[in-house]
Amino acid sequence: MDYSKTAAEILDGIGGEKNVQSLVHCATRLRFVLTDETKADTDRVRATPGVIAVARSGGQYQVVIGNDVPEVYAEIGKISSILQNTGDSRPKRTEGSLLSRFISMISAIFTPLLWPLAGTGLLKAFLSLAVALSWIDSASPTHLVLNALSDAFITFLPLALAITAARYFKASEFTSLAIAAALVYPAIAGAQGVPDLNFFGIPFVMVSYASSVIPIIIIVWLQSYGERFFYAKLPAAIRRFMTPMIMVLVLVPLTFVVIGPISNFVSSMLADGIGWVFAVAPWLGGALIGGSWQALTTVGLHWGFIPLFALEYQRTGLILVLAPVFASGFAQCAAALGVWIRTRDADRRSLAGPATLSGFLAGITEPAIYGVNLPLKRPFAFGLIGGAVGGALISAGGVSSSAFVVASGLSLPALFGSGSTLMLVLGLAASIIIPFVLVMVFGFKEPVTAAASMGEPSADVAVNSPMDGVVVPLSEVPDIAFAEGGLGQGVAIRPTSGVVYAPFDGVVAAVFPSKHAIGLRHANGAELLIHVGIDTVKLAGEHFVSDLTKGQSVKAGEVLLEFDRAAIDAAGYDLISPVIILNAGKYPVVASGASGAIRHGDALYLAVAAEPVEVK
Repeated sequence: MDYSKTAAEILDGIGGEKNVQSLVHCATRLRFVLTDETKADTDRVRATPGVIAVARSGGQYQVVIGNDVPEVYAEIGKISSILQNTGDSRPKRTEGSLLSRFISMISAIFTPLLWPLAGTGLLKAFLSLAVALSWIDSASPTHLVLNALSDAFITFLPLALAITAARYFKASEFTSLAIAAALVYPAIAGAQGVPDLNFFGIPFVMVSYASSVIPIIIIVWLQSYGERFFYAKLPAAIRRFMTPMIMVLVLVPLTFVVIGPISNFVSSMLADGIGWVFAVAPWLGGALIGGSWQALTTVGLHWGFIPLFALEYQRTGLILVLAPVFASGFAQCAAALGVWIRTRDADRRSLAGPATLSGFLAGITEPAIYGVNLPLKRPFAFGLIGGAVGGALISAGGVSSSAFVVASGLSLPALFGSGSTLMLVLGLAASIIIPFVLVMVFGFKEPVTAAASMGEPSADVAVNSPMDGVVVPLSEVPDIAFAEGGLGQGVAIRPTSGVVYAPFDGVVAAVFPSKHAIGLRHANGAELLIHVGIDTVKLAGEHFVSDLTKGQSVKAGEVLLEFDRAAIDAAGYDLISPVIILNAGKYPVVASGASGAIRHGDALYLAVAAEPVEVK
């Protein structure tokens, strides 16, 4: 992927920098909040190289990239002032339904923490496995150090949440951190269970705030209002130190006396409720989670479960809900593997292979879902079936996760040591075998290419000759990238004049600074490149004249550019000019090609659109 090009195309496609209120990114997606979503050209964004899919959820315009999203995000920061003006740390809150706002809040607060949680959770899982296999003595100093490394982050999770919540609610980060630090202060933690505690005579019961989620989010939310109030009311000379003092003095005791006990009760009820479901009908809970998780992921609703993972872990030290998520992810990867074997399309195969591997190993399933299974429909449905069956078996065996991890092959040790190993193996096997077999047996209906699967089949496009000259096969071009069709199919022309004309009605998609090449887009979607000469980019625009601009409409026969044949030839450059279709996904065949001498405006070839085919 050319990150800078992908970033520029996405930014242009969503309506430009001025249409962006804020931008954040998660593990696989760029999450935009746009001023006006109607200005975004979703088809264009979706067709950008490197973009897997586009989704709208939680008031966000989400562009799914996959594992390379940090690099594309960084490039957007280089070519625009979006990150300086809005910052990934202070996303604007979105309007909409209560559920949409809740999901948006959870996403913004937890996204920066997921990878550290997943990384340390994975370390904890491997450490537990090493102890179980007697590779490491649990009483050794080595275990002491490794256990601290793997357990500290989730133990002191309120500190991290204080920072991300402060960024979301626009509160002072370090004041939030001071409040959170008081909650996990060793002496405070040691007071848990001590009877007859009181604060200035007000009795309270100390609860544990280690690994807690709800209290600190509520506190920082209240802090954001308190700070705005006191900054407006206090004199400028004292407000900078008095406001933090007041916030700490008021909110920490308020937490101990009111917020903490109430949130602890709510957390206990939620955790006990989850435990009850998995105790009474574990197979049903596993089937619901395993069968629905990837569907929830497509609309962003899976974020609502993240706090539940933390609550359950805080309460029991285990996460029952997380175990069937493994089956859900593996099932979609297995379906993508079936597509990789069965598909007749090279582009889809080139995506399905890496998507399957990244999903199985790292738990990143978006490329498999958006790039492979969901556009084909049946494989996605088969994956949901496999996830439901696998999740039911895993949860029926009483399997739970011992750490907060991203469900993946690498993090499987987190499932070892709890419940039935046999049921775990059977569940994982079912989640892989069932969708794979269903894809292999029943197949799927696919366009010839992945690109064409994003919309209705396009109509054929007649391409006229853009110049006077002699038509020669593309194989005669002294540049391997053109000659072997690596850049697209078409023909080449040896020009006998120095004028290039529009070969059809369309829009200028690209104008090179050196003016030696022009990209055009037909209304039906065909993308054409006219490349005058070989290596003529080195002339840096010398001997070329054109005043075209990107986005300009052109009519067939209109002059696009002029060039000095004699001067270019004297400079030692071959003027053979490829005329090729770039998006072979939608237009895989070039037919009815002309040969010999040709004049501009004469029929050159027909770009034949892809048609859907049934793969059985």
